[in-house]
Amino acid sequence: MPVPTRLAPTLLCAAFSLLPYIPAQAADEPAYGPELEGFEYPYPVQRYAFTSQGVKLQMAYMDVKPAKPNGRTVVLMHGKNFCGATWAGTIKELSSAGYRVVAPDQVGFCKSTKPQHYQYSFQQLAENTRALLASIGVDKAIVMGHSTGGMLAVRYGLMFPQQAEQLVLVNPIGLEDWKALGVPSLGVDKWYERELATTAERIRNYEKSTYYVNTWKPEYEPWVQMLAGMYRGPGKQIVAWNSALLYDMIYTQPVVYEFPLLKMPVLLMIGLKDTTAIGKDAAPEALRPKLGNYPDLAKHTAHRIPKATLVSFPEMGHAPQMQDPAQFHRALLKGLAK
Repeated sequence: MPVPTRLAPTLLCAAFSLLPYIPAQAADEPAYGPELEGFEYPYPVQRYAFTSQGVKLQMAYMDVKPAKPNGRTVVLMHGKNFCGATWAGTIKELSSAGYRVVAPDQVGFCKSTKPQHYQYSFQQLAENTRALLASIGVDKAIVMGHSTGGMLAVRYGLMFPQQAEQLVLVNPIGLEDWKALGVPSLGVDKWYERELATTAERIRNYEKSTYYVNTWKPEYEPWVQMLAGMYRGPGKQIVAWNSALLYDMIYTQPVVYEFPLLKMPVLLMIGLKDTTAIGKDAAPEALRPKLGNYPDLAKHTAHRIPKATLVSFPEMGHAPQMQDPAQFHRALLKGLAK
């Protein structure tokens, strides 16, 4: 089976508000291993070893314990083009407020195993996460997911309602069913082909327009290089292959129809300038403006989830926790206190 070489067109880069970005020379751009070897995380990384689908795997995770515990744990689920490390600011804020914070890299992402053969599903990733938490003594937690991690958090809440005391969904994707709306199926091979074309410039341009409302801050750039570095390294093909499998999972496994079944309180935190929609660029031109309409999606989703509280950020995009950390974290801690 061929293994791929590209990075998904969705990551942590946004926009340069004052100066145009001047890319580094190629020789100065980092190259990382297929499990992000060479990239340092903000807190110590541990690894949970287990067997799934007959394959020996490892999930990397950070387990940050506060100096003054409040007795509650938050589990952070990263997005498709993000990693556990990109939660650094949120981990710090939550830990300072007394929360134990567990931030895993899901299988197929970042510092975790990227298998050559794996049937990805949100159910499988939720089961993997539940097993990890059980191994470190976490029975009940607040489950917080961003982007694709929001879809996973919903699936986790549906599968393990007794273990999820609250969900926090930060600009989750999957608030609409793209294929039902007319976005064509690309299939794994086409996703792989697209992933092989990944570059830092493509990541940066995508994130600038979609995540950060056509603005840019220098602190976004390390996250671009984090992802692009895996496509410059020796494992770029397996990285791209797993990315393709994961895109197919996202496209084919909607959670939107099950929102009314969520039993726990759900805090929706939505940057209304977000325009993210998987496969939008492959959709018919007339359909594209109708996809990723987050002002409408936020209100509709809040109406369909029984115990939802909606917090909106009118001037923010797909990653409000990175675009304006102070404002976002004030709202987060207030929402968790309730």
